[in-house]
Amino acid sequence: MGKEKTLSLVIPAKDEQESIGHLLTESFDVMGNYPGFEVVLVDDGSRDQTLDTAVRTARAIGGRLVAVRHDQSIGQSGALATGIRQARGDLIVTMDGDGQNDPADIPTLLQTANTIRASDFCIAGYRKSRKDTAWKRFQSRLANRVRDALLHDGVPDTGCGLKLFPRSTFLKLTWFDHGHRFIPALVRGIGGEIAIVEVNHRPRAAGVSKYNAWNRTWAGILDLFGVLWLLHRTRIPVIANPVIAEPVYSDTRSSVTERS
Repeated sequence: MGKEKTLSLVIPAKDEQESIGHLLTESFDVMGNYPGFEVVLVDDGSRDQTLDTAVRTARAIGGRLVAVRHDQSIGQSGALATGIRQARGDLIVTMDGDGQNDPADIPTLLQTANTIRASDFCIAGYRKSRKDTAWKRFQSRLANRVRDALLHDGVPDTGCGLKLFPRSTFLKLTWFDHGHRFIPALVRGIGGEIAIVEVNHRPRAAGVSKYNAWNRTWAGILDLFGVLWLLHRTRIPVIANPVIAEPVYSDTRSSVTERS
């Protein structure tokens, strides 16, 4: 049996001081005994006490927290990239900082990952029963249908922040702003395997959403066609058994060397 893989939970957060403490407490309660578990929090230019609240919570609990702050907000995709590069885990779980994702779903993602034999993969959460407004659910359904019709990634809810994938897989991806919404398609584009897990979704208890109709739907149209072009241009090499040629020294050369 191989060595158990370590795990990093990466949470991008902006102005979530009212939610982040409870979310971290839940996360360490669920995963605190997992080997090598850590939380990597990226404060994406918050104007409140998100970072300080997270640090105080982790110190009170005794869990490993890596806290990083962007002086200016660069968006969720940039914050995720920062966190994943700071992480030391073999596996990465991503989660939104607003508390709507449930850390209790992480063990199910890990169980699913244990069934996958591909080296590159993504376990994508599916919020079947979303606790959002009717307007936001409509936007999401429309965006998911358009995206799947063009990319054929087979993911019903690519906007769900709860995902699991190897860190090494992420580092192979071409990354860009809003790339977090296309992780399954990008992973499939490099030959990886995709699995879907139904996850819990909770109402937002505090704070406000950072997305609206413009930055969630219309701004994603350009990204969608960009990803379509990228996948069309991606070529996956199939490598046969490599042949390694080593230098071969004859007996004659050896004897000459010895005589000299």
